[in-house]
Amino acid sequence: MSKDAKETAPPPAHETVAESEAVVDPAVRSLRVEKIGKNHILASMGVGLIPIPIADIVGVLAVNLDLINKLSVEYGVPFHQDRGKAILTSLLGGLFPVAVGGVVISLLKFVPLVGQTTGAVALPVLSGAATYAVYKVFVQHYEAGGTFLDFDPKKMKKSFSEQFHAGKDVAADLHKNGAEKTV
Repeated sequence: MSKDAKETAPPPAHETVAESEAVVDPAVRSLRVEKIGKNHILASMGVGLIPIPIADIVGVLAVNLDLINKLSVEYGVPFHQDRGKAILTSLLGGLFPVAVGGVVISLLKFVPLVGQTTGAVALPVLSGAATYAVYKVFVQHYEAGGTFLDFDPKKMKKSFSEQFHAGKDVAADLHKNGAEKTV
């Protein structure tokens, strides 16, 4: 199988979502999807605390790629890793000033005390907001019957930007009040 055509293997039978369960009880799926989103937002925020500049950003991208994979499995949509990377690059590139700000904040971690404090406060919230936005646009797309291959980042940029800004509040609230909050 070529690198471009790489798909994730189906999960083991004990992890597979029963298709009939998803169709019969959308409320149960909604709870599972929310848990997937929340766990990845929290993971992204945690990765944002990595004290090594740029490693934090690479880690956040990996968390987001895993989020898309998990949502794809939940909705029974084949996942293509290379396509996922391209989608993330396109979506996050639409937030260029914010993305550059994230890189600058990450690089500030080189400055003892002040830079590390700034990075520890700002980057987890930006990371969580980006993951929240990825979560929301993919759930919206999959709920509308979309597939991984027909996801058009250009059409989703406005929604992604809106979700990113909403995600800042969600991430700040999670950062302040802990994991018991819902997303």
